[in-house]
Amino acid sequence: MDADVHHLLHAAESAELRSKAGEFRLPRTSLRTRVGWTLVKVGLRLTAQSRETAAPAPRAAAFGPA
Repeated sequence: MDADVHHLLHAAESAELRSKAGEFRLPRTSLRTRVGWTLVKVGLRLTAQSRETAAPAPRAAAFGPA
């Protein structure tokens, strides 16, 4: 294949891929928002994990007539 034809085909294909990729980009969020949501997720995981590993609550002793 001639180098010029190869270059033209490559340029056309890359332009098509760039236009398709632009359709699927997620909206950019600020770093502060991403860090905040990450901290929320970590906090939720920690609370769920602490509930699973927490010791059962002590029961009150029943003092009744003997």
